[in-house]
Amino acid sequence: MNATRIAPLALYQEVAERLRERIFAHELTPGTWVDEQALAEQYGISRTPLREALKVLASEGLVILKPRRGCYVTEISERDLDEVFSIMALLEGECVRIMVERASDAQLDELKAIHAELERAAAARDIKGFFEANQAFHRSIQEFADNRWLLQVIEDLRKVIKLSRHHSLYSEGRLEQALAEHRALLDALIARDASAAEALMRAHIRRGREAVARIAAARTKTT
Repeated sequence: MNATRIAPLALYQEVAERLRERIFAHELTPGTWVDEQALAEQYGISRTPLREALKVLASEGLVILKPRRGCYVTEISERDLDEVFSIMALLEGECVRIMVERASDAQLDELKAIHAELERAAAARDIKGFFEANQAFHRSIQEFADNRWLLQVIEDLRKVIKLSRHHSLYSEGRLEQALAEHRALLDALIARDASAAEALMRAHIRRGREAVARIAAARTKTT
């Protein structure tokens, strides 16, 4: 009996993950209508697991289900980004404060190792590598804080941020600025200065938002 229930659950989760990846890659662009019939045919599935997958994405804020009109990929506005980054600054600041109070020496050593990856990527002007190391650094702090509710909310908000077409690291000078911010943050972590680490993390997130806004403004001028 359990075996008959596992298969459809795994199917709609797999479909949700594939659609999530396409949304983040902007293959399914913000604001576009989701053609359920075409997707079902493409994946060789019925519309039932597809609709279950879309419900999952709707709960994450990645799509909007409109009665009698269908499903649309969420469009994220500048106001949305302002609000999401503001909340992220509060939550990530809280995470790092908790983490400083709880972290073991081994966990701090792990963050030092990740920071070394940031330094190498920045020296090589490897934006992708820097982004991946940056994600690992933030994720580790959140995991070391050991608060699953904070982690869950932050992960959901990061999914919404991924809907943006802009990435802060492509703003001129942002790579160097972000690295300097990480250096200061790491120093506060090593010193176990929770108040300084919290303030630095909040400022780091806010400056990321400012960089995204600069990119959006520059692209608006050229269109």
